[in-house]
Amino acid sequence: METALTRLVGVRYPIVQTGMGWVAGPRLVSATANAGALGILASATMTLDQLREAVREVRSRTDAPFGVNLRADAADAGERVRIVIEEGVRVASFALAPSAGLIAELKEAGVVVIPSVGARRHAEKVAAWGADAVLVQGGEGGGHTGDVATTVLLPQVVDSVDIPVVAAGGFFDGRGLVAALAYGAAGIAMGTRFLLTSDSTVPDAVKARYLAATVRDVTVTRAVDGLPHRMLRTDLVDALEGAGRTRSLARAVRRAAGFRRLSGLTWPAMIREGIALKHGRELSWSQVLLAANTPMLLRASMVEGRTDLGVMASGQVAGVIEDLPSCAELVERVMREASHVLRLLDT
Repeated sequence: METALTRLVGVRYPIVQTGMGWVAGPRLVSATANAGALGILASATMTLDQLREAVREVRSRTDAPFGVNLRADAADAGERVRIVIEEGVRVASFALAPSAGLIAELKEAGVVVIPSVGARRHAEKVAAWGADAVLVQGGEGGGHTGDVATTVLLPQVVDSVDIPVVAAGGFFDGRGLVAALAYGAAGIAMGTRFLLTSDSTVPDAVKARYLAATVRDVTVTRAVDGLPHRMLRTDLVDALEGAGRTRSLARAVRRAAGFRRLSGLTWPAMIREGIALKHGRELSWSQVLLAANTPMLLRASMVEGRTDLGVMASGQVAGVIEDLPSCAELVERVMREASHVLRLLDT
């Protein structure tokens, strides 16, 4: 299926696997790429050396195009961009809007730039700065999210920019792909659906928790880091929402210490990151620390399988997913379903 997205990035199908921290590693990304979709490597939880090594591992597993997701607000964003350029990565995606300077540097090197946004004005801004496409996530999507549904946000963005738009938030099958195309999107992006594949390295026990979840078990909470965060409701989420400031601060300090040891960051660096996240927001100091080490909370579940100690970011679609296909099986199924729906529309 050819769309503006497939032509732009050189993949066979208009499907994107999003760059989920601790989840979208070389195995998942290469499996997605080999299936004909666009795999996105999550780099925010990697050191610079680990990022370069991961890119080379993906390259050793596939000849197909793939991308790297970057944090535009990271202190070493410029160094990460240079690695993407030096290693010949096809696509750079961003969780937050990158600066006009970063976009220009990437485009000059021939890298396709696809920022993720959650509002029409943000899409208009990055389009004006030269972004090649934009991924727009509605409120159904997992992780940090907004409160506008995809079915409302997507047509707003499509009507406001003249670059390809990728729809995210609530997609898991071929019907959704056809619906997104009907709205004017050039493809869909899926996170939770790719997390729940046999190629995902997330522990089986954690995948089982996702598969057992109903739509009502997926919630949006500010208790983790002060920002709206869509995830599975767990005992930890309940504890954070019910804890007082003193208990929350003590818990945050313990987790921040763990993340500091893992990441190699100094306490001043972590505090600076937390203060940057606090800027313009009403966050308590426990939330500042939790915001700075949210990657540690995700790692506990996604890597260590400790659902009692970590958080499980999740789109609402977790409540309707029931199996663990391979990436190849998933992509083939989505495209088969989409073709079937399109045939029905033609009759």
